[in-house]
Amino acid sequence: MRFYQGQHPFYCGIDLHARTMHVCILDQAGQTVFDKGIPCRPEALLRAIQPYRDHLVIGAECMFAWYGVADLCVEQDIAFVLGHALYRKAIHGGKAKNDRSDAGKIARLLRGGTFPLAYAYPKGMRETRDLMRRRTYLVRKRAELLTHLQILNAQYNLAPFPKKLACAANRTEMNVAERFADPSVQKSAAINLALIDRLDELIGDLELYLVRTAKVDDIQTFYRLRSIPGVGKVLALILLYETHDIGRFDTAGQFLSYARLVRCAHESGGKKLGTGGKKIGNAHLRWANACAACLFLRSSERAKKWKQKQAAQRGEGKALAILAARLGRAVYHMLRKGEAFDEDRFWSGARRTRTGSSSLSRKEARDAGH
Repeated sequence: MRFYQGQHPFYCGIDLHARTMHVCILDQAGQTVFDKGIPCRPEALLRAIQPYRDHLVIGAECMFAWYGVADLCVEQDIAFVLGHALYRKAIHGGKAKNDRSDAGKIARLLRGGTFPLAYAYPKGMRETRDLMRRRTYLVRKRAELLTHLQILNAQYNLAPFPKKLACAANRTEMNVAERFADPSVQKSAAINLALIDRLDELIGDLELYLVRTAKVDDIQTFYRLRSIPGVGKVLALILLYETHDIGRFDTAGQFLSYARLVRCAHESGGKKLGTGGKKIGNAHLRWANACAACLFLRSSERAKKWKQKQAAQRGEGKALAILAARLGRAVYHMLRKGEAFDEDRFWSGARRTRTGSSSLSRKEARDAGH
């Protein structure tokens, strides 16, 4: 957890909503100089902070409406920091809650140097990143529809589909809807098939747009990510955009924690109290690393053999989690050092793990198996 340590004459906390915001400004002595609810409009915020703007820092929680405030501060050359909502709640909870108290708490955390920081993704790349996340949403909806067809087939105790439903040609060849005798079930299957076909078109068009228009400042980094067996253009772009600046992570452990690839242990008085913080981090980056691990297994015979041994010892789920964490560590070092993926080095590290001298220790392997 990182905290904002900057010193300013005035500290502004904003409790932000879609249509309104509550602004609280404290001076260096902690006295309230402004405390008022205003419309969530740029001109209203600029009027409120006008007497203090030359010596002001603005803090807001990381919620869906922060883009406009962050962009306004960049345009007006005003210091802005984005706060981690879950960390802030843990640090400064309270019995009562309202907009006025929330804005005041943000301002006091800023002043006291305990305002937990989130990463303010820059304008210009943020829009493409959000479009990639929309693609992920469509891909998951398509997977849900394919799963529902499998469930329908199992409900009526029919023979398994002879070919994969993910392929459009297979769906046409097998006449999926006609497998069912009841007209209502046929209609349900036909609706699923129609939605899947439409999603295939939308996802294909979206992927083509992303590959053609996505901004990549360092094209070499993009090709380094593609050097991982199984990682294609779209997945490489997702890894690149969700990470953005690898320099913001001082260690591989910080990157793995941000990507939700390791568990966070809770200890007190020398005793282990379980783990926590599963919702803290980048869920999209975790999904991308998990996809990379699955594709890596398909493309590498050595990975398949490694997974068989690990699954026998730890189970299928933990084996995949450990592989995703190992790939995440490899991605971190690739981006930091500017090197392509080296499978020989990757597996030499796996051999050292068994002797306890690897960068991925037994404890880390255990923590990764969540």
